[in-house]
Amino acid sequence: MKQAIVARTDIGMGTGKLAAQVAHASLKAYEDADADARREWKTGGQKKIVLKGSGEKQLRRLADRARQERLPHAIVSDAGHTQLDPGTVTTLAVGPGPENIVDAVTGDLSLY
Repeated sequence: MKQAIVARTDIGMGTGKLAAQVAHASLKAYEDADADARREWKTGGQKKIVLKGSGEKQLRRLADRARQERLPHAIVSDAGHTQLDPGTVTTLAVGPGPENIVDAVTGDLSLY
């Protein structure tokens, strides 16, 4: 089991903002997973990677692919309290799910 979080590189998030957005995405997608997937991922070490995304359109396309593969996923939009405008899409989490299926959706992306 694996989770991949895709973070936009085109909006200039600072390190702290990036960390917070990745955490939001991870938790939201975890909550979208069924009980068996949550349990298997938690007991298996909660494997996750953070990947580079080029922009909102790419994140939305990847979310559509995750939906087609029936993977839990979540898009995060910022509240706008600090660095970004309200509603700015920042991250997408895909999984937890079987590693080969998560990789089929996100495997072409570079590590962050």
